[in-house]
Amino acid sequence: MLKVAKFGGSSMADAGQYQKIRDIIRSDPSRRVVVVSAAGKRSAGDNKITDLLYLCYAHLQYGVSCDGIYQMIRERYGDIHRELGLRVDLEGVLDRLRSQMEQGISRDELVSRGEYLSALLMADYLGFTFVDAAQWLFFHYDGTIDQEKSYAALRALARDKCVVIPGFYGLMPDGKLRTLTRGGSDITGALAAAALDADVYENWTDVSGILMADPRIVDHPRSIERATYSELRQLSYSGAQVLHEMTIFPVREKNIPLNIRNTNEPDHPGTLITESFVEAPNPERFVTGIAGKCDFSIVTVSKKGLSGAVGTLRAILEVFENNSIPVAHTPSGIDCISLAMPTEALTPNQYSLLDELRSEIRPDSIQINDHIAVIAVVGRKMAFRVGTSGKIFAALGKAGINIRMISQGPDEQAIILGVDNKDYADAIRVLYNAFVK
Repeated sequence: MLKVAKFGGSSMADAGQYQKIRDIIRSDPSRRVVVVSAAGKRSAGDNKITDLLYLCYAHLQYGVSCDGIYQMIRERYGDIHRELGLRVDLEGVLDRLRSQMEQGISRDELVSRGEYLSALLMADYLGFTFVDAAQWLFFHYDGTIDQEKSYAALRALARDKCVVIPGFYGLMPDGKLRTLTRGGSDITGALAAAALDADVYENWTDVSGILMADPRIVDHPRSIERATYSELRQLSYSGAQVLHEMTIFPVREKNIPLNIRNTNEPDHPGTLITESFVEAPNPERFVTGIAGKCDFSIVTVSKKGLSGAVGTLRAILEVFENNSIPVAHTPSGIDCISLAMPTEALTPNQYSLLDELRSEIRPDSIQINDHIAVIAVVGRKMAFRVGTSGKIFAALGKAGINIRMISQGPDEQAIILGVDNKDYADAIRVLYNAFVK
């Protein structure tokens, strides 16, 4: 059994969090590979180390002293080093980094040092081997990851060892460091799990799994016990604050279970995500989660005979493509089709879109409705649950919330509906109460 455990910034914030991680690692000998982020915020008014490093780089570019900011970084890691009684030469590493900054360090290398320092300290604390991400995570020149080369390198470096790896960066073919997108440590962890054919990839953060609804709207929403990768994708696409699709792709590709856990509540099982389940954990609660986003627009194109006209739908979609407007949903009627998209994507190109639609499609009418919120009720096999749509309509109708759009695909996974922006929060609460409480 091998578990790859990735710990986020909140889990790495101070010496107390390091101690929690040590206890988690010691509680399960199969946790032999640890991936870490840079130190995150200790409190609401605190700074993330990565943000401070970006600030340092900006100051250097404009010839402004960054001594005060760099001193904050020194103190953060220095406090952890001192409180845990570590032996690694932190001051030497920090002095060399400061010298590199004066000589013209690249932005990617500078901002990657938060993860590098975290991993050095954690490896010392756990008594594990430090494996630099630059030793195994390799990019192609186009910025994509060379999986074959990277996987082979990590297998050689981590074989029969307990290791700590910094997330967020890797090595370009020319020997320069390159960072992943923000949140890239999650990607590093997933790649490490895939490379080593781990039995489980654990992603440790500051919440006990994925929540069934936005806690800013619903008071104390339940955690999702189990979900499929497809459901996670749908929730993420619909607005839930969950792991990005790129983050989970390497483990999904190898069908490695993903377990999202809470460093501050290590006994909580969190959310387990796999490709499929034999059955729902609770047949009576088949809704996995409810998520949504505001500020959509719906463009409705009407034309007599539209449903029987060959190629018209393709032509309409091509017009949107020509105007660089992504289409999120396409509910349709007999002689009309509606296309939903973020308003911010429509607004800059709205007039050119309308001109091209009128020229290419010659519609009877085009109607645009703004200020729409799109909500997804996500679950398993909802198409075979009698009365699900009726329950949605009844609950929202009783609350006086008008449904502006509804769509359900054949994948049995989500019912998508649109409401006015002003009704968004109330709709989330009503649906949560109807399906979860």
